[in-house]
Amino acid sequence: MARRPGTPRLLRELNDRAALDLLVEQGPLTRAQIGEHTGLSKVTASQLLSRLEERGLVSVVGEQAGGRGPNAALYAVVPSSAYVAGLEVGPDGVTAGVADITGHIVAQVTVDPNGADDPVKMVHSAVVKACRSAKVAVSKLSAFVIGTPGVVDPRSGDVQFSFDLPAWHEGVLAALRTDLRRPVTIENDVNLAAIAERAYGAARDADDFALMWFDRGMGLSVMLGGRLHRGRWGGAGEIGYLPVPGAPLPVGAARRAAQDEGVTESTTWGIPTLAGGYGALVGADAVRALAHEHGIAEPTAVDCVRAAAADEDRGGPFLDELADRISYGVTSVNIVLDPGLMVLSGSLGRAGGRPLATRIESIVGRISPTRPAVAVTGVKGNPVLRGALHAALEQARDDVFSAAGAS
Repeated sequence: MARRPGTPRLLRELNDRAALDLLVEQGPLTRAQIGEHTGLSKVTASQLLSRLEERGLVSVVGEQAGGRGPNAALYAVVPSSAYVAGLEVGPDGVTAGVADITGHIVAQVTVDPNGADDPVKMVHSAVVKACRSAKVAVSKLSAFVIGTPGVVDPRSGDVQFSFDLPAWHEGVLAALRTDLRRPVTIENDVNLAAIAERAYGAARDADDFALMWFDRGMGLSVMLGGRLHRGRWGGAGEIGYLPVPGAPLPVGAARRAAQDEGVTESTTWGIPTLAGGYGALVGADAVRALAHEHGIAEPTAVDCVRAAAADEDRGGPFLDELADRISYGVTSVNIVLDPGLMVLSGSLGRAGGRPLATRIESIVGRISPTRPAVAVTGVKGNPVLRGALHAALEQARDDVFSAAGAS
């Protein structure tokens, strides 16, 4: 039976959760400070802290000197009350991180796939290695979130198509949950980068923004009203397929074959050639080739963009043309969604920095009816991993901090 609003039990649960979230966000606080921030009386705050201490969720971590009278006890969330794991899976390896319930990352490891084509074994190996590094038992992990490239079906939660990870397909999610015996979520890697951007970076607390990911390939994530927009089939953000001037239309060979067999395009994700479309202009290979045309001959696309941004006298013409190309996608997103903020992320976006972002903002402002702010990612470290850990922490806190977790 559903609880009626306003019951004492429900109010206690709401107060407990508010206090726990406050302690996670602001660190150690006294009983009086908790009361001030939550509007609770001293008596209610004391009762609340007693309940949370009994559940092992908070503890006294020090004292705060005041005026007359004894020092006030400082309370904090017990970091070891739960742990979570976040993973970034790519063709070159798996990076796994373990964080305690406060969000502190206690271990991060990268595992070479060594030709392994079994997603379950690969993830299990990375999780075990990370837990050993953190000195945390796998059984202490309350949630797992895994970031992968490609399309994730929003209905089943399985990877529907990933060019780089052909072994990730329908059934992998269920196998991972069976193996790890814990809640597991698979999410598109660029969506996780956007989650990290909103929590820690340039889009902090922004309800509406779009993140453009430029790396070996490219991707897009859209946050509207504080929620990710995934699309009906999970294909929102596959911006590499966007038809743009100067490139042939992108066509997937496997998709053509499926259409010949009468399979509808909306539910088919074939292996794309991506010889055309936006991806042909702003992918790493295309960016490196463009840089070499401008006399910037560093070995990788990232090195080329970084060198140009560091020396605009030399690299300015290359950045101008690259900004023109990138602006096709940014303008298309801006005209359709008007998010107000566009964030450049991925190794190429980060390498271009403000010199590239400023150029893109200027171009989009000239050819679009509205002018979005164009920012460079503010997330430190691995944005996909940080997004995965943040998403896992939200799941774990809902579970561990709830009254249901009091047993």
